Amino acid sequence: MREIEDFIKKAKRFLRTAELALNDGDYDSCVSRCYYAMFFMAEAVLLTERLKASSHKGVISLFGKHFVKTGVFKKDLGKSLNDAYDMRQAGDYGVGFAVSKEEAKSMLETAKNFVYGVESYFERGSK
Repeated sequence: MREIEDFIKKAKRFLRTAELALNDGDYDSCVSRCYYAMFFMAEAVLLTERLKASSHKGVISLFGKHFVKTGVFKKDLGKSLNDAYDMRQAGDYGVGFAVSKEEAKSMLETAKNFVYGVESYFERGSK
C-alpha cells in the first residue's frame, strides 16, 4: 500500500532530521522529530487494519489497543510512544523547560528502536 510506504519513508527522514538537530544542539527539535518518526510508523501500522484516528492521542490509543495489548508488539514499544508524546509536548510547548542532551540522545535511540521494530513487522509480512 502506497500510503504505508510513504509513512515509512517520512519516518526515516524524520529520524535523520532528529539526528541533525541533536548534533546541532537543538534538543527540543530532536525529540519532536523523534516523536513524529514514531507517530508516522504507528499510523502506518494502523493502516494494515484500516484504522485511522483524528488525533495524536487517538493514534497512540489505537496502536496500544490493536497492536500492544494483542501481543503484536511488546509493551515497551507502546510505552515508548506515550513517553515520546509527552517529551515532544514538553519540548514543543514548554516554557522555561529545556530538553537535555542526554534526554535527546536517549529519545533518538528509542525512536530508532521503534521505527526499525515496526519496519521489521512489515518486512515479516505484517501478521
